[in-house]
Amino acid sequence: MSLNPQPSHQTIGQLLLSKGVISEDQLNIALQEQAKISQPLGRLLVRLGFLSEATLRDVLSEDMGQKSVDLSGILIDSAALALIPQEIARRYQLLPLSVDIGNMDLKLAISDPDNIIALDQVRALLKDKYRLTTQLAGESEILRAIDQYYGFELSIDGILHEIEPGETERQNLQLGVNEFSQPVVRLIDALLTEAVQQSASDIHFEPESGFLRIRYRVDGVLRQVRSLHKSFWPAMVVRMKIMSGMNIAESRAPQDGHISLQMSGRPIDFRVASHPTTHGENFVLRILDRQKGIVPIDQLGLDDSTLLTLTRIIAKPEGIVLVTGPTGSGKTTTLYSMMSHINTEAVNIMTLEDPVEYPIPMIRQHSINEAAKVDFSSGIRSIMRQDPDIILVGEIRDHATAEMAFRAAMTGHQVYSTLHSNSAIGAIPRLLDIGILPDIMAGNIIGIIAQRLIRILCPHCKITHLPNETERELLGLYDDDATLYRAKGCQLCHFHGYKGRRTIMEILRIDNDLDELISHRASIRELKYTALEKGFRPLAQDGIQRILEGQTSIAEVARVVDLTERR
Repeated sequence: MSLNPQPSHQTIGQLLLSKGVISEDQLNIALQEQAKISQPLGRLLVRLGFLSEATLRDVLSEDMGQKSVDLSGILIDSAALALIPQEIARRYQLLPLSVDIGNMDLKLAISDPDNIIALDQVRALLKDKYRLTTQLAGESEILRAIDQYYGFELSIDGILHEIEPGETERQNLQLGVNEFSQPVVRLIDALLTEAVQQSASDIHFEPESGFLRIRYRVDGVLRQVRSLHKSFWPAMVVRMKIMSGMNIAESRAPQDGHISLQMSGRPIDFRVASHPTTHGENFVLRILDRQKGIVPIDQLGLDDSTLLTLTRIIAKPEGIVLVTGPTGSGKTTTLYSMMSHINTEAVNIMTLEDPVEYPIPMIRQHSINEAAKVDFSSGIRSIMRQDPDIILVGEIRDHATAEMAFRAAMTGHQVYSTLHSNSAIGAIPRLLDIGILPDIMAGNIIGIIAQRLIRILCPHCKITHLPNETERELLGLYDDDATLYRAKGCQLCHFHGYKGRRTIMEILRIDNDLDELISHRASIRELKYTALEKGFRPLAQDGIQRILEGQTSIAEVARVVDLTERR
């Protein structure tokens, strides 16, 4: 590691000594060596084996207020690599990590963030078109990465022209022979990188009789991105199984695995699942990006009144809060946002999840383990002995789980969980169907949240249109000047017309009047009438508000909500 950048308030030796990383004897030995040969002190300490380069990098980055990056498990953006020639990268000991074309940002790993000459050379090379962001990395790490990435084809199209799938390559993959020289290794890396860059939530590898279909789920919608000859698939399967820790010899039974990588300087996890089909093993990778998965509650995209209602529900000290909606509606993200909002040293939060998707500091998280015979109901029973204040149950699926969750709420705990129902009010008959008595529900439910995710129109290409008579009636418009927007498509949104998603939500806050109706088994119509009188705003109404604000289109809201049920 280049140690030309000096810590601001003390020498490198003193800094490492104060951190307890090295001893005085080790520092003296390194200083004696430095007197003989003119080399940076940090490099000598690493060479003498007194500390690792990674430790040195982390200590320096903390002292300098500079982010560090571990290049050993990182995937490099081929577009970023193409911007800087290998000669420049090697001369100034820097490595391009990722590039954001939309914002013109280039992220670099560099061994000396204070090397003004190096950064000026890069700016001159790029004609000041990009804003540079640097992260500290070890000198040897950078040189090793330069040797690994430069000189190899990294684009998907280039790799496909190069690759020759076959038994020999599969054997090399299993043996780990010259791993990065294998084109299939770079192909999988390139596909994972592309999916993350396009903000995909899932990657589907689907073998058919004569070809392999690859699809990304972006903003909740599957998009086919590649069709490959089926001869590519056997080697790709082996590579993904090796990466995710699966058994490469097993192809007739489903398997689960996990991949952890660094992309653009942040950790990205992939939950991998294989499933045997008539044409081969089907693979689905769920992308878990912690940066996007844990969102502050005020950044969920809620309007002020909805956010106020949500925070009031969270503030209640005991009872159950339920989040409902179909798969992929953002229930987990909302739950994690609420957990993060109330997560302080003053409370003990414990969770039961299937599985844990995003680790949160200070929260005790537990994955349901069928092998250990731990399910939701027995897990709640165990958690109750751990002195919790707040319990999160991943999902209420059956009577036993629901009963234990309500028992926890009745004994003074705050319980959060998800439930499958079409609406907030629909959760009441769903709980009745599971077997929870009305008297138990009344007084123990704080609130019920129903939500969906809608795609947001790309701000760069959305176009206006005047609503026709049917649309006016559907939206309840009586203003002749009303203007709506619809999708068009451009390069920045990959010609889909939408970019990003936002939550629409309805929150049923349970008060004494609603408790009374629940205890008497009131119909959904009665519950809804009373809720509307108290200011309850249905999902469709929230969706219509987004349409009128120009955030999304009628077609998109109608895709996830029945607009005819807005009243």
